[in-house]
Amino acid sequence: MKLRVIHETVYHYSPAVQNAQHMAHLRPRTGVVQRVLTHSLQVDPAPTQCNMVQDVFGNTRAFFSLPFTHEQLRVRAESLLETLPVSAAPPGEPWEAVRERLGYRRGQPYHAATEFSFASPYIPRHADFVAYAAESFAPGRPLMQAARHLMSRIHADFAYTSNATDAGTPALESLRLRRGVCQDFAHVMIGCLRSLGLAARYVSGYLLTEPPPGQPRLVGADASHAWVSVWSPAAEESDGASEDNTWFDLDPTNDRAAGEDYVTLAIGRDFSDVSPLRGVIHGGDHHVLQVGVTVEPVPAATAAMAAAPDAPDTPLTPPQAPESPG
Repeated sequence: MKLRVIHETVYHYSPAVQNAQHMAHLRPRTGVVQRVLTHSLQVDPAPTQCNMVQDVFGNTRAFFSLPFTHEQLRVRAESLLETLPVSAAPPGEPWEAVRERLGYRRGQPYHAATEFSFASPYIPRHADFVAYAAESFAPGRPLMQAARHLMSRIHADFAYTSNATDAGTPALESLRLRRGVCQDFAHVMIGCLRSLGLAARYVSGYLLTEPPPGQPRLVGADASHAWVSVWSPAAEESDGASEDNTWFDLDPTNDRAAGEDYVTLAIGRDFSDVSPLRGVIHGGDHHVLQVGVTVEPVPAATAAMAAAPDAPDTPLTPPQAPESPG
């Protein structure tokens, strides 16, 4: 499947900002089931300095500086991608066996997945998560079977409510509220898995949605999305796993596994690692934020004309005209 993603963020400041330093995670990842064909990032006003670097998790970060007065910031990222079908995850080993693989043992090699079994800024390891997860993780149950059951329970037990939480709501608070948005659903599921000693990652990205029958696709009407990636080492030979064939993506907000209609933007321990746009500003005590996301399928012929395989980022440039996960 070929997809085009446009993510546009606009800040209006009052009073004007005098100086700003920003970091963005807006370039999708390239992996086993996803390939970036083209990508561009436009910033208005034009930054005086910009750098693209890769972080410790393999995400692309854009750093840009605006050391001058401005009343508005507009950031527009546009990507053309190819995504592939994802096979269902096999049941995997009993979850206790996977936990043992991640535990420290003298003489046992360190596995990179271990870092995703620890607490993170928004997600502690806590007995309340263990208590909630217990119904799904019966002794000896295969890991992915248990993880899918946990995903379905979160989907059923939690209400999707846009204004119940914000980007800084801790996972334990979301567990108590039993409501929130995709970020909260993902944080709670990750908290349950890590509190059991398992490895789970936070995934930010996008989901292709279809307009109601007979209605046009609305530009900017989509939203960024978040879900969970679970480490299942027994699946090393499966073609359904992502990246190193041991990570499988589950979406508790929609109670389904991620497929070719999902676009992975960044991975991390929690939302704090993958915020699409963040920064430090001097001035601008009050601001109004507008975010528009468009995810649309692209005809194969159109994509072939536009694409250069694994294309590098287009340098940051100002647009020709003025121009949080859910």
